[in-house]
Amino acid sequence: MNSNPASTELTAETAPDGVPLRRGEDADEALGDLADGPAVPAYGARVFAGRRLPRQGEVIEEQGLAFDVDTLLQRRGLLKTLGFSALAVGLAACSPTRPAVDDGVTAERAGGGAVPEIPDETAGPYPGNGTNGPDALHQSGVIRSDIRSSYGEASGTAEGVLLDVELQIVDIAAGDAPFAGAAVYVWQADRAGHYSMYSAEAAEQNYLRGVQIAGPDGRVRFRTIFPGCYHGRWPHIHFEVYPDQAAIVSADNAIAVSQIAFPEDACDEAYAVPGYEASVENLGRLRLGTDLVFGDDGGERQLADVVRQDGGFQARLTVGVDTRTESHAGWVMGSGPGTSGAMPGRPGHP
Repeated sequence: MNSNPASTELTAETAPDGVPLRRGEDADEALGDLADGPAVPAYGARVFAGRRLPRQGEVIEEQGLAFDVDTLLQRRGLLKTLGFSALAVGLAACSPTRPAVDDGVTAERAGGGAVPEIPDETAGPYPGNGTNGPDALHQSGVIRSDIRSSYGEASGTAEGVLLDVELQIVDIAAGDAPFAGAAVYVWQADRAGHYSMYSAEAAEQNYLRGVQIAGPDGRVRFRTIFPGCYHGRWPHIHFEVYPDQAAIVSADNAIAVSQIAFPEDACDEAYAVPGYEASVENLGRLRLGTDLVFGDDGGERQLADVVRQDGGFQARLTVGVDTRTESHAGWVMGSGPGTSGAMPGRPGHP
């Protein structure tokens, strides 16, 4: 391992800078008369009625049971709304207009449930937060934006394709306001699928772990590498949200625990770079829709918007956090990368 960050750069021939990696056919053409939501939100994702389609390459009728049920519930809600009196409609017309909601990361969000709550997911068996052995959150230096290198007494660096991650934390209980001051802890596998502090190949390292504090706009930013794909799991990054910096002393204080999923075309491009050979083979055996974490809804609320940038990629995700609900995430044992043991998954799943 090198002592300095050295992310692998993608060449211009691979894909021109700025080309959205979440490609899809034109939304108006694909949806026809049903396209009553925004046609194409930020970064080219297809939507219907304001919701990102979980299966970007399929027509509306092929979006799956969860999507169909949600659509039915929304239509029933609309019928109820149409039953209100004309007076209510007139009052609504006189009320102030809120900023429009888009599917990109933005500092201004409409209230009234415009931002969905991020699903609770397992922290997996390699959290490094003291709940399963090592505790990175008590180590000096964990609050940093560039997480490619180890810190403290460790000195290794995780090599791979450059990835800048931007999360915007939204406080649903406060009317979808930016969650200023929230602390976000992220961790991930390296390009070989190993987790620092746990896997035998990286047990003495603590790279690819770090904490950032959200600014007034609710945003946190991390510079890392594109995560590798190991056996049995779709490429992902774990994260926990805490109400403030002081709360990170205990994982029990987390108000949200979830994971970021990555579009398949972005993964394909990143894994074409030398060093990700194992990821190519592992990804070829997986489907986002059957992943044991993202499979229930195709990662609809966790799939990052990914674009090319100089030397790599940028990933963005809006994270809706509701402090009125309790997080039910946890970790389970199984068989995972480079351990005698464990594999990320929902509590109760193998």
